[in-house]
Amino acid sequence: MRRRGQQHEDGTILIAMETNLELNYGSITMEAAASSVDANVFSDGKTRIDFVLVWEEPRSSQEDGSGVSPAHRKWREEFLSRLRHAGVLQEQREVLQMKTRICFVLLSAPWNVLCYYAEEISLRVPLQVVTAPIVNWSEKVLSKLSLPNPLSQDVPNPPPDYYTCQFRTNKLERFLGSEDTETFFKTTQRHQVLYEILARTPYGSLRKGEVGIDRLMSEQVFTAAYPLHEGDFRLPVPPVAPQSLGLRQILYEYWAKWSCWRRYQPLDHIREYFGEKIALYFAWIGFYTGWLLPVSLVGTLIFLVGFWLVATDVPAKEVCESGNTFTMCPLCNICTSWNYSSICLAYKAGLLFDNGGTVFLSVFMSLWAVTFLEYWKRTCSALSHRWDCSDFQDIEERPRPEFTAMAPMTMRNPVTGSEEPYFPEKKRFNRTITGCMVIIIMVAVVLMFLIAIILYRTILIVIIHKSEYSFFSFSAGRIASLSGSVLNLLVILMLSRVYIMLAHILTRWEMHRTQTKYEDMFILKVFIFQFVNFYSSPVYIAFFKGRFIGYPGHYDTLFGVRNEDCGAGGCLMELAQELLVIMVGKQLINNVQEFIHPKVKTWWQRRKMSPQFKDKQGEVGEETRRFEEVSPWEADYQLLVCEGLFSEYLEMVLQFGFITIFVAACPLAPLFALINNWVEIRLDAQKFVTEYRRPVVERAQDIGIWFTILQFITHMAVLSNAFLIGFTSSFVPRLYYRYTRDSTLSGFINFTLATSPQSYSQQHNNTSCRYRGFRDGKGEFLPEYFHLLAIRLGFVIIFEHVVFFIGRLIDMMVPDIPEEVEMKMKREHYMAKEALAENQSLGKTMIPGDKEVLSGDLWQRGSRISPQQRDSPPPNLEEIPEETNQMSNS
Repeated sequence: MRRRGQQHEDGTILIAMETNLELNYGSITMEAAASSVDANVFSDGKTRIDFVLVWEEPRSSQEDGSGVSPAHRKWREEFLSRLRHAGVLQEQREVLQMKTRICFVLLSAPWNVLCYYAEEISLRVPLQVVTAPIVNWSEKVLSKLSLPNPLSQDVPNPPPDYYTCQFRTNKLERFLGSEDTETFFKTTQRHQVLYEILARTPYGSLRKGEVGIDRLMSEQVFTAAYPLHEGDFRLPVPPVAPQSLGLRQILYEYWAKWSCWRRYQPLDHIREYFGEKIALYFAWIGFYTGWLLPVSLVGTLIFLVGFWLVATDVPAKEVCESGNTFTMCPLCNICTSWNYSSICLAYKAGLLFDNGGTVFLSVFMSLWAVTFLEYWKRTCSALSHRWDCSDFQDIEERPRPEFTAMAPMTMRNPVTGSEEPYFPEKKRFNRTITGCMVIIIMVAVVLMFLIAIILYRTILIVIIHKSEYSFFSFSAGRIASLSGSVLNLLVILMLSRVYIMLAHILTRWEMHRTQTKYEDMFILKVFIFQFVNFYSSPVYIAFFKGRFIGYPGHYDTLFGVRNEDCGAGGCLMELAQELLVIMVGKQLINNVQEFIHPKVKTWWQRRKMSPQFKDKQGEVGEETRRFEEVSPWEADYQLLVCEGLFSEYLEMVLQFGFITIFVAACPLAPLFALINNWVEIRLDAQKFVTEYRRPVVERAQDIGIWFTILQFITHMAVLSNAFLIGFTSSFVPRLYYRYTRDSTLSGFINFTLATSPQSYSQQHNNTSCRYRGFRDGKGEFLPEYFHLLAIRLGFVIIFEHVVFFIGRLIDMMVPDIPEEVEMKMKREHYMAKEALAENQSLGKTMIPGDKEVLSGDLWQRGSRISPQQRDSPPPNLEEIPEETNQMSNS
């Protein structure tokens, strides 16, 4: 890489652009007051801290070396030495506690190192400012209607949008903000460069995979490695102008506070501080929550309309006014006969969930899910282009630290030509098959618990009927059903924890080479299990409960216990109860856990580090530090490690399944999901801003494998709702009776009840009873049963074909990329081609020995030496201070 002083002067204009010195690309606070002192610097007050490494050791180890592994000490010293040779500036600080000594190594990348790695990892830098604020669809609608927008807020210091291209050192003067080398690269880009150096720097044998900070962290050589937050999140006292706030303070004040629940999220600010991957998660959950609003209103309206339908329903009146007309057969072997009129209230309550409106809601939700995913693709494409990720292709991914440590052999990489740890594909395939068998076994365990809960409900009904309390006997079915749902929720949560731990072990044992492959296989395992775990009980109630009960005198049994029938309000009411208990119960438990757990862990972490000041004062004899503010690296070390987005995505995807797959049974499910998401966004925002250490920025083009899972759930929802309406609800029997018997539904109740066989009546004092079914006096199916079966199958086929056809039309009519975004992409592509054409004509004379630049688009990387083949930047770094030494290849 050529030194800055030797760069070729070129008088030609690369791109006509506006250069405004007030627009500072490297800092979001363009108009921020300069009075605030930056604490994230070395002791010289100038050198910026880009990363922090931490390790802990016993205080006695400083004197006699006890308590510290010699291998760990050697690896650490070698690693830090390699970092110095790579040009990284270092400064070490110590914090003494009662028994331990915490060592902080502050790292900073000088300008030359930043420039070299900016090209190496294809960082994008600005060419021209673009005035294009993020506009939500609701904002467009309200503006066209000339209505005020209660969701908008004026967030200070919005990050400007740019046309960008890959950084080239020889064209530095053509980029915006290049006059100030201290702020030219954004803070997050400096973090990326440091993490790239840390991830590829070896500390031992390359053949054994002893490379990178991740491996050192897994070996407990370092206890933490993190970039620093930008100041405190609390607002300064006395108050200052909003434009003078730091980015973390802006995010706390305008995003993480509970009062912001009804405001748009400042996505550009989130992306500026946390990177594209985290910003895309919050963009997705915000988009999903916004789309839940109309469907929540529709679902609530249909639920309220159900009250009117109950008041005017003819069959409901027949049940309530039947008196002793319909004597029903006993519900269990020791139970007595009962009158159908006794379930009047339960029957009416069931109509709130089983009416004609739920048919409309099922169609509406199926089309809503398809349309939601299509418009999310449009939104995602717009955001990925705005955030320079639309053509993002990650660099050749390094092997995982665990993989390099446990791989039994090495093999030459055909792409890089270097020796890399290798695991035979045949062994991995065998392990994957074994993992699949474990998944099947765990699914069988879930089904065993499901059968146990079914038996529990049946046995509990018998026990309650044997009791002396008539009130409990009358409500035995409801008590057993509700307690069974709560017990099922506890079993689900217990099995979830067990299986997530098991999935980690299995996926690690399968020895996947890259982190991306590891995460995809882990997500797939957990989702398959959680899909069965959470949905098995609702599926049983929706499609199997009450189907295999037989008839009086010939009841079907399970392990000698009579199969359970649907309750008085029908299976849809029980399904609604099960959904509310599982979905809402899980949401409440998760939200309470997310609110309390991080605060308790943070308090404990700070409590452990609290004795440091008193001890250091007594040890060194300095002035008291009790009232001195904690340094930024110490404050961030007390925070929690960011656990990633897996659990957040999983929770939302499971919720998406509940409100789409079973919406026909519970119109209120979208409303509960909406309320939960408002809370969830605030809890997640507070965790990232106030309780987590700052994560290293990760780029992402979309939400990854989760989108494929959402598409699978959408297809399952169409089929599920078709079968729910066709086979579980009373919609088809009512429709059949209305067109073949009586349009007013008079006599419908008698139509749905069969009479017990004569043999059964003779055994019970020649008293006949009624039961739900379409059978004759001998227990054989009537022709109406087969007519209804044919109509139900026909309805399912027609329903899913119509919905899939309309969904396909929506897919064809809604382009994945908005027209204005496509135009911007073409404009940026043209500008990049112009810039690249000039680079091609001058590159070989300006940068001797540089590799041939690929023709085409600047978005593609030039061919470079693989990161595996070297661990240091080029040797010409004269601007680095002498104490850092010249950088040399290892």
